[in-house]
Amino acid sequence: MHGLIKKALNGINSIVLGKDEQARLTLACLLAKGHLLLEDLPGMGKTTLSHTLAEVLGLQYNRIQFTSDLLPADILGVSIFDQNKSTFEFRAGPVFAQVILADEINRATPKAQSALLEAMEERQVTVDGVTRELPKPFFVIATQNPSTQMGTFPLPESQLDRFLMKVSLGYPDSAAERELILGVDRRSLLADLKPAMELDDLFRLQLLVKEVHLSDSIVDYIQRLVHFTRTSPGFAYGLSPRGTLALVRSSQAWAYVDGREHVVPEDVQQVLPSVAEHRLRGSADHTGHEGSSLVQRLLSEVDVVG
Repeated sequence: MHGLIKKALNGINSIVLGKDEQARLTLACLLAKGHLLLEDLPGMGKTTLSHTLAEVLGLQYNRIQFTSDLLPADILGVSIFDQNKSTFEFRAGPVFAQVILADEINRATPKAQSALLEAMEERQVTVDGVTRELPKPFFVIATQNPSTQMGTFPLPESQLDRFLMKVSLGYPDSAAERELILGVDRRSLLADLKPAMELDDLFRLQLLVKEVHLSDSIVDYIQRLVHFTRTSPGFAYGLSPRGTLALVRSSQAWAYVDGREHVVPEDVQQVLPSVAEHRLRGSADHTGHEGSSLVQRLLSEVDVVG
């Protein structure tokens, strides 16, 4: 099964250049049955990464462009009266797909943003009192522009917490950017990308990730990290139990993607920024931009061995 992961990563890295770590985090997020938030400047390859992941895994993909006039029905679907049958017929919205790209999610109003909450948490949507299950797997990749840019509606903490990880792509290195300049358009290569695995293989991988071994010493280390966020000065609030479980699941997924069936401290440290930065806020921070520095405190001040 590790060979399938390597094949999938090779496929992603053949399209998205110079972003191996971000590709691993994205795949780990999916294998952990979470959702991913991509935050970066426009034009950094967020959409390309999302589409590439869906193609390399052979999953149905829908892109929803979030705008200020987007309505919940534009996401979930709507019931339309059929005069011939004298009944209401449900027309499913774009959320009914296996991989959803919620593009520029923070450009939509809170009402439209909240339409994804039930879908992300329960893997189902309720429209007109009827609950409908979403496809499996169901993976939301939301992109957002920095909150300092005009026309954005910041995601509330309750919705940020629904994302297992937050990842930034950043600028490409010189070699990758040169290939972008001199090579072919990366999206044109998607048509030739072959799925790296079958759907049953993906389900099997998700089950195997849950079985990755957590030793008592790793559990102790995770608990020390979480306790530090709840008791140390400078933190407005600590990681919630959901955040703790997110750190556990992400560490297991990263270990498996890295070819191991047990978690080591380096796995926890590798995923900690992606899991914790968007969940933490400094006690004197009114912008939500101090998550990175708080995570660095965790990495430097919490001992691996208790």
